[in-house]
Amino acid sequence: MEKVAILAITKNGIKIAHTIKQSFSSWEIFAPSKFQDQTSITWYENQTSAKVAELFGRFDGLVCLFSLGAVIRLVSPYLKDKKTDPAIIVIDDKASFVISVLSGHLGGANELTEEIAKKLGATPVITTAADVNKTIPVDLLGKEFGWKIDDDSNVTRISALMVNEEKIGVYQDCGEKNWWKTELPKNVTTYNSMEQLKSSDSKAYLIISDKTFDDEILKNSVVYRPKTLVAGIGLHGDTTKEKIIQCLQSTLSKYDLSAKCIARFVSLKKPADVQGLIDAANELGVPLHYFEREDLAQISIPNPSQMVQAYEGTPSVSEAAAIKSSGGKLIVEKQKFPPDLTVAIARIEP
Repeated sequence: MEKVAILAITKNGIKIAHTIKQSFSSWEIFAPSKFQDQTSITWYENQTSAKVAELFGRFDGLVCLFSLGAVIRLVSPYLKDKKTDPAIIVIDDKASFVISVLSGHLGGANELTEEIAKKLGATPVITTAADVNKTIPVDLLGKEFGWKIDDDSNVTRISALMVNEEKIGVYQDCGEKNWWKTELPKNVTTYNSMEQLKSSDSKAYLIISDKTFDDEILKNSVVYRPKTLVAGIGLHGDTTKEKIIQCLQSTLSKYDLSAKCIARFVSLKKPADVQGLIDAANELGVPLHYFEREDLAQISIPNPSQMVQAYEGTPSVSEAAAIKSSGGKLIVEKQKFPPDLTVAIARIEP
């Protein structure tokens, strides 16, 4: 985490802040101006309560070098939810303990607490049940790979089942495999098919997939969406954003695939960029990559087109671009949306 503020309000706290900054050079130190000297600190003259309010909205993490009770009172008016609140960490005035206070999982406070404590030779204090019990943190699974939770409405309930060692079933059909570095908890069982998962005696499910599923199993599931799909787009210079998005969504729906798993759009590099494609990528929040025609012409594809060859100098755009970019295999062959658009989808193999 780069954007972190260290807030110290005592002389000892300032010394500890300097020690922390030696290991985390991008972090900023803030302290009351009554202690001002020539060190590299941002000194403030207003009340610490006002400074906390300001920093709370500006930084991804706050490391507070004063009492836990004071920190709780100061930050409580600004708390919203664990998805948006910054990580809050408290360190006592002798640097004996580093305490993860707020946004331990999603905000990264637990991880930061461990890192800071190691640098200071202090004792990390973490109370999150999943961390204490060394079990799977349901709300964080796959975060390091960029996975997204499809619908977080079941996260709290299934996290409780996980911590209480109720039976949890896991099914994965795509994405990174090394999401759990050690032996799985004894209450967690992996299954090789959805049929096995559904017929198990699991109380809840963790599903890692780029496919869509029926509502019945979703009632007791947390579904993770890895970035595994590459959408190849063949189009004209005047193809609109609206048509691209509509036809892409139609294709995904037809083949039971999730739009949240699209890693990128890929297409042919034209003399002039197609604004509709740029706008569609921006609206869906996915990167856009291009290939030269010479690169695409070398790709073996199932549906070559003489017309595309004549106009673009390669027998395929959507299929060839998707295959080349993914390094995997085509799972949706070219879908035609006359007169100006084709869509093909390939899956990135882990």
